[in-house]
Amino acid sequence: MSMLTPPGMGGQYRITGDKYPRMRPPRRRGRLVAAVVASVAVLGLLGWGTLQLIDVFTGGKKGAVASARTGCRTKAAPAAQVRTLPRPGDITVNVYNATQRTGLAKETADALRKRGFKIGDVGNASGEFDKKVKGTGILLGPPDARDTSLAVLATEVSGAGQRTAAGRKGAAVDLIIGDAFKGLTQPAAAQQALTALSAPTPTASPKKSC
Repeated sequence: MSMLTPPGMGGQYRITGDKYPRMRPPRRRGRLVAAVVASVAVLGLLGWGTLQLIDVFTGGKKGAVASARTGCRTKAAPAAQVRTLPRPGDITVNVYNATQRTGLAKETADALRKRGFKIGDVGNASGEFDKKVKGTGILLGPPDARDTSLAVLATEVSGAGQRTAAGRKGAAVDLIIGDAFKGLTQPAAAQQALTALSAPTPTASPKKSC
Protein backbone atom coordinates (compact mmCIF):
# COMPACT_ATOMS: atom_id res chain seq x y z
CA MET A 1 0.00 0.00 0.00
CA SER A 2 1.31 3.42 -0.85
CA MET A 3 2.18 5.92 1.87
CA LEU A 4 -0.32 8.31 0.24
CA THR A 5 -3.17 5.84 0.52
CA PRO A 6 -5.51 6.89 3.36
CA PRO A 7 -5.65 4.31 6.15
CA GLY A 8 -8.63 2.00 6.17
CA MET A 9 -9.09 1.99 2.45
CA GLY A 10 -7.10 -1.19 2.05
CA GLY A 11 -5.32 0.20 -0.88
CA GLN A 12 -8.51 0.47 -2.88
CA TYR A 13 -8.03 4.22 -3.51
CA ARG A 14 -4.72 5.72 -4.45
CA ILE A 15 -3.53 9.29 -5.00
CA THR A 16 -1.25 9.22 -7.94
CA GLY A 17 0.61 11.90 -9.81
CA ASP A 18 2.70 14.85 -8.69
CA LYS A 19 -0.06 17.60 -8.43
CA TYR A 20 -2.10 18.41 -5.35
CA PRO A 21 -5.48 20.16 -4.96
CA ARG A 22 -5.31 24.01 -4.85
CA MET A 23 -5.77 25.55 -1.42
CA ARG A 24 -6.39 29.21 -2.61
CA PRO A 25 -8.97 30.85 -4.93
CA PRO A 26 -8.04 31.27 -8.54
CA ARG A 27 -6.38 34.50 -9.67
CA ARG A 28 -9.33 35.48 -11.84
CA ARG A 29 -11.20 36.79 -8.82
CA GLY A 30 -8.30 39.15 -7.94
CA ARG A 31 -8.25 40.51 -11.47
CA LEU A 32 -11.99 41.18 -11.30
CA VAL A 33 -11.60 43.16 -8.07
CA ALA A 34 -8.79 45.24 -9.58
CA ALA A 35 -10.93 46.00 -12.65
CA VAL A 36 -13.83 47.16 -10.48
CA VAL A 37 -11.56 49.46 -8.43
CA ALA A 38 -10.08 50.98 -11.60
CA SER A 39 -13.57 51.60 -13.04
CA VAL A 40 -14.68 53.37 -9.87
CA ALA A 41 -11.56 55.58 -9.97
CA VAL A 42 -12.17 56.53 -13.61
CA LEU A 43 -15.80 57.39 -12.91
CA GLY A 44 -14.73 59.52 -9.94
CA LEU A 45 -12.25 61.48 -12.08
CA LEU A 46 -14.88 62.05 -14.78
CA GLY A 47 -17.36 63.30 -12.21
CA TRP A 48 -14.80 65.68 -10.68
CA GLY A 49 -13.91 67.05 -14.12
CA THR A 50 -17.57 67.65 -14.90
CA LEU A 51 -18.03 69.60 -11.66
CA GLN A 52 -15.00 71.75 -12.51
CA LEU A 53 -16.44 72.60 -15.93
CA ILE A 54 -19.80 73.50 -14.40
CA ASP A 55 -18.02 75.72 -11.90
CA VAL A 56 -16.16 77.53 -14.69
CA PHE A 57 -19.29 78.27 -16.72
CA THR A 58 -21.46 79.18 -13.74
CA GLY A 59 -18.84 80.94 -11.64
CA GLY A 60 -20.83 84.18 -11.45
CA LYS A 61 -23.97 82.47 -10.21
CA LYS A 62 -21.99 80.42 -7.77
CA GLY A 63 -20.35 83.55 -6.41
CA ALA A 64 -23.74 85.22 -6.02
CA VAL A 65 -25.07 82.21 -4.13
CA ALA A 66 -22.00 82.21 -1.90
CA SER A 67 -22.47 85.92 -1.19
CA ALA A 68 -26.11 85.31 -0.32
CA ARG A 69 -25.15 82.53 2.07
CA THR A 70 -22.58 84.68 3.85
CA GLY A 71 -24.89 87.70 3.94
CA CYS A 72 -22.52 89.88 1.84
CA ARG A 73 -23.68 92.07 -1.01
CA THR A 74 -21.46 93.47 -3.72
CA LYS A 75 -22.20 97.04 -4.64
CA ALA A 76 -21.82 97.73 -8.35
CA ALA A 77 -19.17 100.30 -9.23
CA PRO A 78 -20.62 103.57 -10.55
CA ALA A 79 -20.20 104.19 -14.26
CA ALA A 80 -17.25 106.35 -15.29
CA GLN A 81 -18.30 109.96 -15.76
CA VAL A 82 -17.10 111.89 -18.78
CA ARG A 83 -16.40 115.53 -18.00
CA THR A 84 -18.38 117.88 -20.23
CA LEU A 85 -16.41 121.00 -21.16
CA PRO A 86 -17.40 124.02 -23.25
CA ARG A 87 -15.89 124.39 -26.68
CA PRO A 88 -13.56 127.35 -27.36
CA GLY A 89 -16.27 128.86 -29.56
CA ASP A 90 -18.56 129.03 -26.52
CA ILE A 91 -16.03 130.92 -24.38
CA THR A 92 -15.60 134.69 -24.50
CA VAL A 93 -12.18 135.91 -23.36
CA ASN A 94 -11.27 139.45 -22.36
CA VAL A 95 -7.53 140.02 -22.84
CA TYR A 96 -5.76 142.61 -20.66
CA ASN A 97 -2.08 143.57 -20.66
CA ALA A 98 -0.54 144.11 -17.21
CA THR A 99 3.02 144.46 -18.56
CA GLN A 100 4.99 147.34 -20.08
CA ARG A 101 5.15 145.63 -23.49
CA THR A 102 3.03 147.52 -25.98
CA GLY A 103 0.53 145.64 -28.16
CA LEU A 104 0.78 142.36 -26.21
CA ALA A 105 -2.94 142.20 -25.47
CA LYS A 106 -3.96 142.55 -29.13
CA GLU A 107 -1.33 140.05 -30.26
CA THR A 108 -2.51 137.46 -27.74
CA ALA A 109 -6.18 138.10 -28.51
CA ASP A 110 -5.56 137.47 -32.22
CA ALA A 111 -3.81 134.18 -31.40
CA LEU A 112 -6.72 133.04 -29.22
CA ARG A 113 -9.20 133.98 -31.94
CA LYS A 114 -7.33 131.76 -34.40
CA ARG A 115 -7.73 128.88 -31.93
CA GLY A 116 -11.49 129.30 -31.92
CA PHE A 117 -12.15 131.48 -28.87
CA LYS A 118 -14.48 134.47 -28.91
CA ILE A 119 -12.75 137.72 -27.98
CA GLY A 120 -14.37 140.41 -25.85
CA ASP A 121 -12.52 143.44 -24.49
CA VAL A 122 -8.85 143.99 -25.36
CA GLY A 123 -6.65 146.58 -23.62
CA ASN A 124 -4.56 147.45 -20.60
CA ALA A 125 -5.23 145.88 -17.21
CA SER A 126 -6.98 147.83 -14.46
CA GLY A 127 -5.01 149.50 -11.65
CA GLU A 128 -5.60 146.43 -9.46
CA PHE A 129 -3.37 144.35 -11.75
CA ASP A 130 -1.38 146.79 -13.93
CA LYS A 131 2.36 146.09 -13.56
CA LYS A 132 1.62 143.89 -10.53
CA VAL A 133 1.45 140.44 -12.17
CA LYS A 134 4.95 138.96 -12.07
CA GLY A 135 4.03 135.47 -13.26
CA THR A 136 2.69 134.23 -16.59
CA GLY A 137 -0.74 135.70 -16.00
CA ILE A 138 -4.06 135.41 -14.18
CA LEU A 139 -7.25 133.80 -15.44
CA LEU A 140 -10.26 135.42 -13.79
CA GLY A 141 -13.94 134.45 -14.04
CA PRO A 142 -17.20 133.78 -12.18
CA PRO A 143 -17.32 130.91 -9.63
CA ASP A 144 -19.08 128.51 -12.00
CA ALA A 145 -16.29 128.96 -14.57
CA ARG A 146 -13.62 127.32 -12.40
CA ASP A 147 -14.06 123.80 -13.82
CA THR A 148 -15.42 124.88 -17.21
CA SER A 149 -14.32 127.99 -19.12
CA LEU A 150 -11.29 128.77 -16.96
CA ALA A 151 -10.11 125.15 -17.15
CA VAL A 152 -10.30 125.15 -20.96
CA LEU A 153 -8.53 128.54 -21.24
CA ALA A 154 -5.81 127.31 -18.87
CA THR A 155 -4.78 124.66 -21.40
CA GLU A 156 -3.80 127.53 -23.74
CA VAL A 157 -1.90 129.57 -21.13
CA SER A 158 0.40 127.21 -19.28
CA GLY A 159 1.45 128.44 -15.86
CA ALA A 160 -1.27 131.05 -15.43
CA GLY A 161 -3.05 131.17 -12.08
CA GLN A 162 -6.83 130.87 -11.80
CA ARG A 163 -9.14 133.01 -9.69
CA THR A 164 -12.87 133.45 -9.34
CA ALA A 165 -14.76 136.54 -8.24
CA ALA A 166 -18.03 136.22 -6.36
CA GLY A 167 -20.77 138.41 -7.72
CA ARG A 168 -19.10 138.76 -11.11
CA LYS A 169 -21.72 139.14 -13.84
CA GLY A 170 -21.69 137.40 -17.21
CA ALA A 171 -19.96 134.24 -18.39
CA ALA A 172 -16.89 135.89 -19.97
CA VAL A 173 -13.45 135.22 -18.47
CA ASP A 174 -10.37 137.44 -18.31
CA LEU A 175 -6.80 136.72 -19.34
CA ILE A 176 -4.54 139.20 -17.54
CA ILE A 177 -1.06 138.89 -19.05
CA GLY A 178 1.88 139.01 -16.63
CA ASP A 179 5.59 139.78 -16.96
CA ALA A 180 6.62 136.09 -17.41
CA PHE A 181 4.26 135.53 -20.34
CA LYS A 182 6.11 134.13 -23.40
CA GLY A 183 3.16 133.28 -25.61
CA LEU A 184 0.36 130.72 -25.77
CA THR A 185 0.99 127.02 -25.24
CA GLN A 186 1.99 125.11 -28.37
CA PRO A 187 -1.18 123.77 -30.13
CA ALA A 188 -0.20 120.10 -29.74
CA ALA A 189 0.50 120.48 -26.02
CA ALA A 190 -2.71 122.47 -25.51
CA GLN A 191 -4.74 119.77 -27.26
CA GLN A 192 -3.09 117.06 -25.17
CA ALA A 193 -3.93 118.93 -21.96
CA LEU A 194 -7.53 119.41 -23.09
CA THR A 195 -7.87 115.69 -23.87
CA ALA A 196 -6.58 114.77 -20.43
CA LEU A 197 -8.94 117.29 -18.86
CA SER A 198 -11.99 115.72 -20.51
CA ALA A 199 -10.96 112.10 -19.82
CA PRO A 200 -13.47 109.94 -17.89
CA THR A 201 -13.13 110.12 -14.12
CA PRO A 202 -11.78 106.82 -12.67
CA THR A 203 -14.25 104.87 -10.55
CA ALA A 204 -13.65 102.93 -7.36
CA SER A 205 -13.73 99.12 -7.30
CA PRO A 206 -16.97 97.39 -6.23
CA LYS A 207 -17.30 97.06 -2.46
CA LYS A 208 -18.81 94.27 -0.38
CA SER A 209 -21.10 95.05 2.51
CA CYS A 210 -21.68 92.27 5.02
